[in-house]
Amino acid sequence: MLYDIPIKELQLGDEIEGYYILSQSEPRTSKTNKPYLSGRLSDSSGDIEFKAWDYAGPIGAADAGSIVKLRGVVGEYQGKPQLTVRRLRTATAEDEYDLAALVPVAPIDRDAAMEEIRALIDTFADEDYKTFAAAMLDRHEEDFRRYPAAKSMHHSFVSGLLMHTLGMLRLADAMAGYYPEVIDRDLLLTGTLLHDFAKAREFQLSPLGLVSDYSPEGQLLGHLYMGAMDAAETAKELGMSEEKSLLIQHMIVSHHGVREYGAITVPATAEAELLSYLDLIDSRMEIYREALADVKPGQFSKPIPALDRKRLFRHF
Repeated sequence: MLYDIPIKELQLGDEIEGYYILSQSEPRTSKTNKPYLSGRLSDSSGDIEFKAWDYAGPIGAADAGSIVKLRGVVGEYQGKPQLTVRRLRTATAEDEYDLAALVPVAPIDRDAAMEEIRALIDTFADEDYKTFAAAMLDRHEEDFRRYPAAKSMHHSFVSGLLMHTLGMLRLADAMAGYYPEVIDRDLLLTGTLLHDFAKAREFQLSPLGLVSDYSPEGQLLGHLYMGAMDAAETAKELGMSEEKSLLIQHMIVSHHGVREYGAITVPATAEAELLSYLDLIDSRMEIYREALADVKPGQFSKPIPALDRKRLFRHF
């Protein structure tokens, strides 16, 4: 029996016992009308599909996002690893486990990342955008530092929002210099910084700091609308001109690029257009990073749902 083995190190035939995150949990019924539990388990190293046969509870869909203790054996189904769980219960306050080994966290230094962002704001030539960006960062810093950027598609780990935004800010700063005739650098960086701040209101977090669901506000309004309204209110409080406020709001509501991807309106300024591409670039590259992390050179990844189930090739 192996204890608390990281998921990425599991091998076919391993008999394991330990603590893992129940990231997905779905009670089902087999063709022979027997209950079973299907879902995914995760830790900081990765995730794995599981089945608990002849299982009728008490663990169910409502327990997704919690820590469980289990015993099982690693098998294979359709060419992919699958854990058959033989014993399963939710963790209690008396259990001892290493939370850092279970929860995926952005591979960045959060303090250094915040310092870099503040230093970037200090380079703004436009005092209105500088004051506004600094004020927004102050107001949202706590959530900005810890929230994931998504529920599952990309940067879905603790501090993923900070990592995603910092990556985009670096790209935005570099790209602004290539197109000075059409890009206002300070506006681009301000919109980039703010574009996902309202995800803190859109998401509901589990006790582990991961996204467990969307909030009622998130489902009814969405982070683009809420982000634009937040920006408008702050701009009014600071006495920013209506034109600058509208330009920032437009970047937020259009940063998904097209309506099919949830944009409230399509980009109508160069800064908004560029922001939509930067968002796509950084999110796609993170999907590649995560998908290829455990793929050996010369091999393909498993199908990636976020990329229409395309399989990615790792060449080095």
